[in-house]
Amino acid sequence: MLLELSSALQCSHVSTNCAALLTILICNDETCDAREQIYGSVFALPEVNESLMLFHVVTTQVGTLLPNVPAMYELHFAVPMAGAILCTLNSRLDAAMVSVLLEHSQAKVLFVDYQLLEVARGALDLLGKKATELPILVLVTDSDCPSTFDITSVSYEYERLLADGHDGFDIVRPRSELDPVSINYTSGTTSRPKGVVYSHRGAYLNSLATVLLFRMDLFPVYLWNVPMFHCNGWCLPWGVASQFGINICVRKVSPKNIFDNIARHKVTHMAGAPTVLNMIVNSALTDRKQLNQKVVVMTGGSPPPPQILDKMEEIGFSISHLYGLTETYGPGTFCAWRPEWDLLPHEDRSKMKARQGVPHVALEEIDVKDPASMESVPSDGKTMGEVMFRGNTVMSGYFRDLKATEEAFRDGWFRSGDLAVKHSDGYIEVKDRLKDIIISGGENISSVEVETVLYSHPAILEAAVVARPDDHWGQTPCAFVKLKEGFDVNAQDIINFSRDHLPHYMAPKTVVFQDIPKTSTGKIQKYVLREKAEALGSLSRPHGCDKL
Repeated sequence: MLLELSSALQCSHVSTNCAALLTILICNDETCDAREQIYGSVFALPEVNESLMLFHVVTTQVGTLLPNVPAMYELHFAVPMAGAILCTLNSRLDAAMVSVLLEHSQAKVLFVDYQLLEVARGALDLLGKKATELPILVLVTDSDCPSTFDITSVSYEYERLLADGHDGFDIVRPRSELDPVSINYTSGTTSRPKGVVYSHRGAYLNSLATVLLFRMDLFPVYLWNVPMFHCNGWCLPWGVASQFGINICVRKVSPKNIFDNIARHKVTHMAGAPTVLNMIVNSALTDRKQLNQKVVVMTGGSPPPPQILDKMEEIGFSISHLYGLTETYGPGTFCAWRPEWDLLPHEDRSKMKARQGVPHVALEEIDVKDPASMESVPSDGKTMGEVMFRGNTVMSGYFRDLKATEEAFRDGWFRSGDLAVKHSDGYIEVKDRLKDIIISGGENISSVEVETVLYSHPAILEAAVVARPDDHWGQTPCAFVKLKEGFDVNAQDIINFSRDHLPHYMAPKTVVFQDIPKTSTGKIQKYVLREKAEALGSLSRPHGCDKL
């Protein structure tokens, strides 16, 4: 199979009748000096395809432990072209979790970045203790690799693998368009990651839908802020290829790198979670550069605070808001901007843009339903229900987990676990995760609504709200807050600010100052904060009654 992988990669390196691509690897430090590498056409990778065949992994899984480097992009084509299934592992996990996912995914080959080689070796050591068949390691290096790094310590090296292939490789076509093309592990915000299976058909459709949502014309220049290990980069490795795009691959995401790359490469499109946008709007002025062209930005992954969207627009970015999950190949809906909203007051426009919107063209259907009765909620903007999906761009299922798959698709719809309302115009607005809703004195409190108010406080950089147990009220809102540098406010200041902008029962009764824990894709790990709030115990006295 390694032979097939090698030739598949060469096939992506040379050329076919598909789109020709230019992939650029940008320096991975803050200075963005002249160290960059032009990789040329990568849609035709025959060498890697054939090299994969040397490993005999047709119809089995090929893993990656890679940041956003050109090899990661190339493997999105080479692995499927070799008839294998791409399994992109989170490059920020520790050896213990990598070993768990390698065992679960049953990967036969693992492509590893040179900076992550020790993590991979640690994972293989743990696997070896379980008498599990170990995957073959293929080392990936680049121009930043230190000259002292011993690449001979690994049997297979990426560039040498390329050299072993040939450009006469025949692509291994899927027997059915419903065959799996990749396995993506969820980000693990609530539990151990699950392996989400994507089909060729779903990936194809969502790639084109994402291009349409992005308003991506021919020859875009795309800056890779979203990890390709997350939802296959929202299907954009394939989507950008369909538009003959240039890919700017970066190891490290920082405001300075973003602005430098926009200026140097005339970036037209990029994406990022709300946490990335928050970094940009709160970045030092010395890290910024004037935008000389409009840069279209897609954001999603969690409900973005309207204030962040507003500030991004002020800097000069054009924001598109998307919504979806790993189980929906990334983007499933988008907030289609209506012309009449241009006439709304500034603050109201930002609130409209923060809505999750309507399904994209490739998604069959989305609805907000009562999870018990399965009846659609009224379009009143008030009644909450669970967001549910169905269609070709919904996962095939969870890999090796039939029980979880059946539960997720109970009653014929994929249950997202997100609570939302449906407005009279059909747009949905996510209010919270089912697990994050706070029930205080019988009232449902949306943690997202409370967080939106907190983000409007001038001293707050990041905020997350969870339930704290309470002997009287059942639960009360507990806010975890990180302040901007140079600001000094106390808990009561924030509580008073919240009470000035929210019904009193919704205002946090507890404020904890700390860094906000996040997954590697920028999502806040609320389960960590819930554990901390649980440990705080009840705020109310057992027989007392604190006024709200």
